[in-house]
Amino acid sequence: SSFLIKMLRRIASAGSRSLRPAVTSTAARAFSASKFGPNAENEEPRFLEMVKIFFDQAAAKTDIGKDHLELMKECRSVLRVSFPLRRDDGSIETILGYRAEHSFHRVPVKGGIRYADVVDLQEVEALASLMTFKCAMVDVPFGGGKGGIKLDPKKYSVGELERVTRRYTMELARKNFIGPGIDVPAPDMGTGGREMAWMKDTYSMLFANNDVNAAGCVTGKPLSQGGIDGRTEATGLGVYYGLREVCDQQDFMDKVGLPTGIEGKTVVIQGFGNVGVWAARFMHNAGAKVVGIAEYNGGIWNENGINPVELDDYKAKHGKVTGFPGCTDVEDATELLYADCDILIPAAAEKSITRENVARVKAKIIGEAANGPITPAADNHLYNNGQLVVPDLYINAGGVTVSYFEWLKNLSHVRFGRMTRKWERQVQDNLVSSLQEQLGRQFDELPVNSGATEKDIVYSGLDETMSVAAQQMFESARQNNVSLRMGAYMSVLGKIHKIYEEAGLTL
Repeated sequence: SSFLIKMLRRIASAGSRSLRPAVTSTAARAFSASKFGPNAENEEPRFLEMVKIFFDQAAAKTDIGKDHLELMKECRSVLRVSFPLRRDDGSIETILGYRAEHSFHRVPVKGGIRYADVVDLQEVEALASLMTFKCAMVDVPFGGGKGGIKLDPKKYSVGELERVTRRYTMELARKNFIGPGIDVPAPDMGTGGREMAWMKDTYSMLFANNDVNAAGCVTGKPLSQGGIDGRTEATGLGVYYGLREVCDQQDFMDKVGLPTGIEGKTVVIQGFGNVGVWAARFMHNAGAKVVGIAEYNGGIWNENGINPVELDDYKAKHGKVTGFPGCTDVEDATELLYADCDILIPAAAEKSITRENVARVKAKIIGEAANGPITPAADNHLYNNGQLVVPDLYINAGGVTVSYFEWLKNLSHVRFGRMTRKWERQVQDNLVSSLQEQLGRQFDELPVNSGATEKDIVYSGLDETMSVAAQQMFESARQNNVSLRMGAYMSVLGKIHKIYEEAGLTL
């Protein structure tokens, strides 16, 4: 029967996945450490080793067995591809692409695709590992994955980028590294909804006739392609929700000498891309004062506060933040990392704060909106100095959380709110009518109630997710008398270990 044939294909596919090369051998680990670890006593580790160092520090504080820890630590599958691109001028260029799948304790695996000329295998392995822990932190049922193409998208035309994206998608499909139940990419540095639409379209051309859920092969798509309202601002909104949860904790605020709440706190943001822009907007709307913005080509400062909406419009027009009216230009934007402020939000690249410059950081709270902006040595210094670091695996999980909502929307084939919005309005209208009848009078003014939109539901779901995850992180940190980062890692290791223990291991 057709059902039996489909099942046999799935079993064969799963079997082929189990035979993928996994970086688990002793020789591979030794090579990884020698190539990517620090070569000198005072040299910072590369990103992959940073994640492993934090993992090992947290693992040492748990009672999880060494064998299970090793299983959770190493990347399970990696893919490196190369393919030709015919440039617009007729020349041929070889393009390098990567995809890493860290853990299959939950499926599918999930993680972004970045386009950058610094992309390499160790970076995508590190980011895939971090995605596993990030998903576990916010109870999103995915394993971790990450991918990238080694190119600077600013140096390629739209047509060239489309050809690269579609060919990369085909390479992933050939090796079974993409699919709504297998591996679900999303936007990352250098990519966005446009690239996700191309990937979705390419996958659909290959498999949509046999896969009704093909639209769920990627997330972060435009609304017209099955995306979800609220995904664009999700990571920045998650940063705001996370900082709000931390700032509402009296004991943490007492340690850093600040009052509770977001309102009135001064904020400096490194990086004014998608995450930085939206984090600035939500923090500003909550009453915080954004006093500094650092970009790669210069920064600005205004102790009276910067309007992020107006600055975003200015940057879109001029391509920079310097010269923004009412602000002082800062030629070396790195200096803004050392500004005297309440909250510093690194939302740019990894390793912005290292052992070399950490002593100059004055911020009382550092929220890691970027992945890996603080090295292990710097993190230890900040903790010992009484400064509060809100870790990346928690605070920038807003993007993957709303990607999860989009994936659910694609599998259910209906937008959130479509089945309930009018009913909610009717129920509330009936309640108001009943109250007016019981009281014997008509209310003069009534709030307009139109029911929850898809964006309302997304915002509410993300708010709930970040709140619950925060309490888990706080409880772990307090019980074990460790930093928020160690508390977060210890919490996620316990969750993943429980899944392996209860499900058993497949040999």
